Amino acid sequence: MKTNYSVISTMILIAIFCITNITSAQLDFLPRGSQMAKIGQRIGNTDVTIIYSRPSVNDREIWGALVPYGMNNLGFGTAKESPWRAGANENTIFKTTHDLTIGGKTLPAGKYGLHMIVNEDNSATIIFSKNHGAWGSYFYEPSEDALRVDVETMEVSHVEQLTFNFNEVDAKSAVVALSWEKKQIPFKIETDVTANVLAEVRQQLQTNPGFNRPSWEQAANFALNNDGDLDEALGWVDAAIAGQFFSQKTFNNLRIKSQIMAKKGKTVEAEALMKEALPLGTVFQVHGYGRQLIGQGKTAEALEIFKWNVKNNKDTWPVHYGLARGYSAIGDNKSTLKHLKIALENAPAQANRDRVAANIAKAEKGESIN
Repeated sequence: MKTNYSVISTMILIAIFCITNITSAQLDFLPRGSQMAKIGQRIGNTDVTIIYSRPSVNDREIWGALVPYGMNNLGFGTAKESPWRAGANENTIFKTTHDLTIGGKTLPAGKYGLHMIVNEDNSATIIFSKNHGAWGSYFYEPSEDALRVDVETMEVSHVEQLTFNFNEVDAKSAVVALSWEKKQIPFKIETDVTANVLAEVRQQLQTNPGFNRPSWEQAANFALNNDGDLDEALGWVDAAIAGQFFSQKTFNNLRIKSQIMAKKGKTVEAEALMKEALPLGTVFQVHGYGRQLIGQGKTAEALEIFKWNVKNNKDTWPVHYGLARGYSAIGDNKSTLKHLKIALENAPAQANRDRVAANIAKAEKGESIN
């Protein structure tokens, strides 16, 4: 019988390959000493995420010992000098969906390896590396840095497990803080929310949302109230009003257009638009407009709007309540009480009656109800 040595050799090689893969496979679902964590924060429409592993102090000396100061040769990998991996195990990962400003410098949207150089003098350098897939800092390469930012560290109460937090979050920024043992390493991240949102709006208006009138109204309203391009906002609201298959003239879009025109300094056009809008509004929309005028200090104009609402929506809620607010805004307490008492009679629910009654008590003391 003739032996096919070529086939046997091939089978042996396949077997060796399979055995090698089996012996090198790991059970990656087993619990770790430094467990994986993930924390995220939305700022405007920007999502920032940090994925890291959380070592414990465990009675060890951390700073200057377990985490050496400065750059160090870790004795493995290709890096001759490495920063700290800002955690344990794999590379700590920092992700952002939009550009950020950190320390006055721009970090483009993307995914980064987060490293830190911790110094003995209570300072540190935050490093965002384009190489986010390496293990730890063993393969750190300075040429792959996307951004470096120098920060001051802080002393805090003992934190047993390394923890990242988002602190001091507001509409446009947050402070990212790594805390471990008695040291905190904070850095502030900021994003241009208006630019980010408007860029997304432009894209979204070319997709499914762009086939709906409210989307164009929302886009115009956002640009109006967030220092966007007023001409662009005007184009968006005009599309909602007329010229498209979804267009319809409404109180809401005429009001938005009126506000845009007023902000552009075209007061006469703005007032004409609101006169056109009033008959299209619900009793509550007109009431809300009157209250907005009071908030802007336009008390005489507000009173006229509340009078219009009483005349055109006779004895319905909340026209007399609004008129009472209008009179209160100009200091006519007698008329305020008169219309509050009428409002009490036609209030539709106990909660409304309780609110009106509380304002009657204030008005009887000569106090403003606005």
